[in-house]
Amino acid sequence: MLGHLRSWQCKDSRLLREITLTSVATLRAPEPTPARRSTSRRYVMCRPDHFEVAYSINPWMDPGAPVDRALALAQWDTLRRCFESHGHSVEVVPGVPGLPDMVFAANSGVVIGARAMSARFTHPERAAEGPAYHAWFAERGFAHLVAAGEINEGEGDFLRVGDRILAATGFRSSPAAHREVESFFGRPVVTLGLVDPRFYHLDTALMALDEHTVAYYPAAFDAESLDVLAALYPDAILAREADALVLGLNGVSDGHNVFLAARAHGLADALRERGYNPVGIDLSELLKAGGGVKCCTLELH
Repeated sequence: MLGHLRSWQCKDSRLLREITLTSVATLRAPEPTPARRSTSRRYVMCRPDHFEVAYSINPWMDPGAPVDRALALAQWDTLRRCFESHGHSVEVVPGVPGLPDMVFAANSGVVIGARAMSARFTHPERAAEGPAYHAWFAERGFAHLVAAGEINEGEGDFLRVGDRILAATGFRSSPAAHREVESFFGRPVVTLGLVDPRFYHLDTALMALDEHTVAYYPAAFDAESLDVLAALYPDAILAREADALVLGLNGVSDGHNVFLAARAHGLADALRERGYNPVGIDLSELLKAGGGVKCCTLELH
């Protein structure tokens, strides 16, 4: 019997260590895992003070199901404290009454260096979020700030991985937005097609782990995109359906610590085997709107 450390989990605003003993059914020495290094990140979040499920614009949303806003706030605060306890800074955007999905800050835009592009949403229910976040970006004094001209749902569909940006289309952001982002940020954009409406944004089906590594759920992508991903990331972690269905891939990585859905046990094990430190987060109330850890988090790259 060998001691095997599972994840540190954040719960009730405290870090609780869960240790599980597992048997090892082999006499071979384990393969060495590469050393992972965390780097301090800057995140933007928006408190779910106005969160509710008042409409349905994705398969996760049921306006008839009750939502516990107090619990959503507590879970969101736990996520924020987890980020801060791991050395990251968090800036908070004030929510706007009548915009219940504004908590999903990742959709607000894309920010790389001094350049920021605020989002333009597909559905009219979220349209006002773009200008609200744009005003907040303007207050921060970005040297180059524009509003998206094409349908563009921010880091929901645009994920920076090293020098390139992976971008999705199929349900939300338009292919024309991919070219717009490529031109504005001066970085190559790789287009990927989503085919399962449950995974309506790229960040529900693919997670950037570091500058060279991603994890993704293959069934969420079309055949051409799978060929592209296999060519670009032959060492990617492939997630199983059970973990994808709890939005386990809707996570945030600092290069070592990976903040993800607490119920994504298989993905957490796979991450640990590759030298990452999974940190389980319970965002069950926000999941009722189809959101998870990454949805709540915009990174200022």
